[in-house]
Amino acid sequence: MSIREISHWIGGHCVPGTSGRSGPVFDPARGVQTGSVAFASVEEVDAAVQAARAAFPAWAATPPLARARVMFRFRELLEARAAQIAALISSEHGKVISDARGELTRGIEVVEFACGIPQLLKGEFSGNVGSAVDSTALRQPLGVVAGITPFNFPAMVPMWMFPVAIASGNTFVLKPSERDPGTAGLLAELLAEAGLPAGVFNVVHGDRIAVDALLDHPDVAAVSFVGSTAIARHVYARGCAAGKRVQALGGAKNHLVVMPDADLEQAVDALIGAAYGSAGERCMAISVAVAVGEATADALVARLAPRVAGLRVGPGDDALAEMGPLVSAEHRARVAGYIARGIEEGAEAVVDGRGLRIEGCEDGFFLGGTLFDRVRPDMAIWREEIFGPVLAIVRVPDYAAALALVNSHEYGNGAALFTRDGDTARHFTEHVSAGMVGINVPIPVPMAFHSFGGWKASLFGDHHVHGPEGVRFYTRLKTVTSRWPTGIRAGAQFAMPTLG
Repeated sequence: MSIREISHWIGGHCVPGTSGRSGPVFDPARGVQTGSVAFASVEEVDAAVQAARAAFPAWAATPPLARARVMFRFRELLEARAAQIAALISSEHGKVISDARGELTRGIEVVEFACGIPQLLKGEFSGNVGSAVDSTALRQPLGVVAGITPFNFPAMVPMWMFPVAIASGNTFVLKPSERDPGTAGLLAELLAEAGLPAGVFNVVHGDRIAVDALLDHPDVAAVSFVGSTAIARHVYARGCAAGKRVQALGGAKNHLVVMPDADLEQAVDALIGAAYGSAGERCMAISVAVAVGEATADALVARLAPRVAGLRVGPGDDALAEMGPLVSAEHRARVAGYIARGIEEGAEAVVDGRGLRIEGCEDGFFLGGTLFDRVRPDMAIWREEIFGPVLAIVRVPDYAAALALVNSHEYGNGAALFTRDGDTARHFTEHVSAGMVGINVPIPVPMAFHSFGGWKASLFGDHHVHGPEGVRFYTRLKTVTSRWPTGIRAGAQFAMPTLG
């Protein structure tokens, strides 16, 4: 099998790597290397930033309507090439094609939101705030901004960032995950085809060297990041120390509370999709189900167990597969280690997904769905983010205990409640310590015209991504106070200006 060479995208064209460093890209379903991605040096990162810096003045001066028209054309190209993009995502990440198409659709929704940038950038005006004095508030782009994105959504997460940033008048440097880097290059090609000027969007591949080069670069005004909490803390601290605006989204441990009055079949369907879709490699995956009452827990486990054991696991290009492989052999080993630790610490492994073998894909990075019951808060499988197809059932006696359990966790990304009772739902919505809440909705990812982000150790920074918060993050406020000669002169004023 030939090995694809994946290059950087700088100044409007592919640029082969010159650092002498690279990393392998695998087909996770078959466990074979299919590509090699160049790792950028500090000098190559600087070249991308300088290309973005050179393109910024003309792009910032481009009318918002013209910038929106590029986004419109980009959206049409994404729709036309959706099958190709989904197949590429699946081949490098491992998720099933239907999930890859869903990811792309959610990314396109942000592009559609960015198409409304002329409306979103409308400022404020107040006439006659004083005698013949007017005030105007404007939002202006920052300059060169960067995005550092994870492996689990190689299309959607970058599109949470760059469409809003670019439409707002900034230029962009993307550092995607080195595990599935191919999608970023294809998006760059489509942006160029849509008419985006050279240098407005750039891609550099690599590891921590590239990340730190972006964080340290004096010409990068802002950085957006999605990944683990440990790296989010690093990105936030280093970026802020360098004087940058930073939004860093970290890890999660999302809970779904099942009340005794919940529609149990609906809850089971929700948990199967939310815990095991994309092999659990989602920051909004449900990894803990909190069953209120022993009867609820018993019924929930009895219904979940055969569904988990019967999950159809296979390569992403299998149209009947419900779940694909994990992204790498190392990550599979890490998740399997958590399963072993859960058993060692006393959790009941109702379904153990280790040892799964897929005919024809014996070398793939597969792990079956795993279900734990009687998990306690002192166990690692409750405390830590596993990022795999593992669901933990925690039993609690009542709603108050369920809410306290959810709120005691260090993460606060998302939380869900399944109930028929409006009072309970309202109380949960108001009192749960999470940035995104679902009521009878297992994965409460906001639509593109709202904003995405968690609380506590799930987010570092003051702004959530996309939606109105995204526009605010990628622009800064300028307020202009103006007076034009009217023939009336009041002489010099030495006191603080007032309305008089």
